[in-house]
Amino acid sequence: MRAVLGLFVMSFLALGCNQPPGMKPPTKAPEVLVTPAIKETITDYEEFTGRTEAKIMVEVKARVTGYLNKVNFKDGDTVKEGDVLFEIEPRPYEVDHQKAEATLARARVRVSKLDADYRRATVLRQQGSISAEDFDKVSGERGEAQAEVNVAKADLEKAGVSLGYTKVKVPPLNNGSKPDPQNLRTARVGRRFKDPGNLIKADDTLLTTLVTLDPMFVYFDVDERTILSLRGLVQKKKIKSVRDMAFKFGLASDEGKYPYQGHINFEDNKLDVGTGTLQLRGEFKNDTGLSPGLFVRLRLYLGVPREAVLVPERALGTDQGQRFLYVVMKQTDAEGKEFTKAEYRGGNDLDLGALRDGWRVIEKGVQPGEMVIWSGLQRVRKDAPISPKKQNPPGLRR
Repeated sequence: MRAVLGLFVMSFLALGCNQPPGMKPPTKAPEVLVTPAIKETITDYEEFTGRTEAKIMVEVKARVTGYLNKVNFKDGDTVKEGDVLFEIEPRPYEVDHQKAEATLARARVRVSKLDADYRRATVLRQQGSISAEDFDKVSGERGEAQAEVNVAKADLEKAGVSLGYTKVKVPPLNNGSKPDPQNLRTARVGRRFKDPGNLIKADDTLLTTLVTLDPMFVYFDVDERTILSLRGLVQKKKIKSVRDMAFKFGLASDEGKYPYQGHINFEDNKLDVGTGTLQLRGEFKNDTGLSPGLFVRLRLYLGVPREAVLVPERALGTDQGQRFLYVVMKQTDAEGKEFTKAEYRGGNDLDLGALRDGWRVIEKGVQPGEMVIWSGLQRVRKDAPISPKKQNPPGLRR
C-alpha cells in the first residue's frame, strides 16, 4: 500500500515539473459599475453667495417735538401706506393752529375795512377833495393789509402741517409716488424704540423702522474674471446686457436646491479695489415672505442654452493633478474572441466644464451614450479587460 501511494505522489510531481514555467492561472476581469454619458440642454452658470435686502428701508422719525401719547401697532406688524403708527401730544399744535386762524381772520377784517376806505378815497380823489398824498397813504395801507392776509394764510398752513405731523404715519413706499387707495403697498414694522411718555425730538428721535418685503433685493459680489466674461458675452451679443441676466438662489436650509429666481437690475459703477469684485443686485418676487438679511447661495446664468455632454463626477479620477476617466470599449483579441476593456481618456483628449449637481460637463472627450466607469476605478488598468455592470449612481437624477 505504501509503495502504491509513493508511486502516485511521484507521478503527480512529475506532471507538475512538466508544466511550462511562469504560467499563471487566468485572472477574472474586475467587475465595475458603468452608466451612459448623457446629452442635455444646459445654461452655464457661476455660483456666488449674497444677502437678501429690502427694496425700501425707512427709519421712522417724528417731524415735530412733543411727548409721545400713543403707539398704534404691535412690534412686527404688517402696515399699509398712511397707517398712523405714533401719536404725539397734539394740544400745543392745536393752540398754534387756532391762533393762526384768528390771525388770518383779523387780517381779513382789516383788509375789508381798508377796501372800503380805498373805495371812498378813490371817489374823493376824482372830486379833488383829498390830496394825492392822502390817497397814496390809504392805498398803501390797503396793500399792506392784503400782504398780511397772505402771511396769515401761510402761517395757518404751517400750523396745520405741524398739527398733522403729530400723527406719525407710514410714508409712501414707492419713491414718493402717491399711494393708490385701491392697492396700498405694505411694509413690516420693527420694534418701537420709544414708549408713550417720552419726549420726542423733531427729526432726531428714532421711533421704529420699516422694510418692504415684496419685491426684495439680493446683493452679491462678482469676481473680476466673471465680470470680464460677462462683458465678453455682451460684445458677442449672446446677452443684451448684464441687467438681462437671470439667477436662481437657495437659502442655507435648502441643501443644494435653488427654489427662488429673479433677474439682475443693477451693477455698480466700479470694482472694489480691495477685493477685486463688482457688486450686483438682483430683484425677485417674495411670495413666501423672506426676511431681509438672509444668507443665500446664488447661481448666475451666463449666455444662452446649449447642448452638452454630462457624466457623473464620480467617474473622474485624478493622476498627478490631471483628471481622467475610463470609457467602456469592445475589442477582439488575436483569437477572434470579443472582450470588453477600459479605454483611458485624459490629458489633452479630455476637456472638462462646470460641475452641475453631481454631474460634470464634458466639453471634449466623451460622446453621448458612451458607457463610463463610475465605480471600481481603483481596479481598472488602461486597456485591460473589465466586467461592466450597468447601474446608475445613487442620488443622481436626470
